[in-house]
Amino acid sequence: MTTEELFNRKRPGAPGPARDELARRFLPLARKLAARYTNPNEPLEDLVQVASLGLLRAIDRYSPERGTSFHSFAVPTIVGELKRHFRDTGWSVHVPRDAKELALRVDRASREMTERLGRSPQVDELAQFLELSVEAVLGALEAVNAHFGTSLDAPAGGSDADGAPLVELLGSDDDRLAFADTALDLAAGIRRLPYLERRALSLRFGEDLKQTEIAERLGCSQMQVSRLLARATRRLAGDDEV
Repeated sequence: MTTEELFNRKRPGAPGPARDELARRFLPLARKLAARYTNPNEPLEDLVQVASLGLLRAIDRYSPERGTSFHSFAVPTIVGELKRHFRDTGWSVHVPRDAKELALRVDRASREMTERLGRSPQVDELAQFLELSVEAVLGALEAVNAHFGTSLDAPAGGSDADGAPLVELLGSDDDRLAFADTALDLAAGIRRLPYLERRALSLRFGEDLKQTEIAERLGCSQMQVSRLLARATRRLAGDDEV
């Protein structure tokens, strides 16, 4: 039986043999689209389930009288369901919708360019590829970090499976409490810094990267990184205006 005949037999909005057969025939399409969005934090089979839901919605809404093929009609519906899944359920902290969509776009472009180049793309290369500013790409990369949280049952050492779980470290004495007020003042000062200076500080002291490594992340020269760090330090010391 042809696809058009199955759609003519299908009862609108109701399960039945015709609907089941259509779902079976187009499941490979849903799986193919789901595979585009695979990443280490989302098992393929979970994404296939999301894509399959989009496929069923497309089947229920499609009519041959539309004048377009079902394939052309179904693809945007399935992709939309996948994007909605990432936008609405995949984030561990609140991120504005526009930032989520840009972050996912940058993440997909980064993975695509990594496959093409055989290495991770630099920020300026991503910006050129996506026709965005370097600042927009940097902001999107930061937002990607908010996409998935870490389980409290995960080892504190990250990949070390024998390490103590994070939950066991909660509630322990912290000698850094004595510096809490200073840290709050410093945090407030850092938030007032220009974005690139704030980002450079974060990479230098938060991730302990060298200036050359920071330059690669920001897509600029080591000399520019040195100047960013120096300006940020002067501002925080009160020797320069923020």
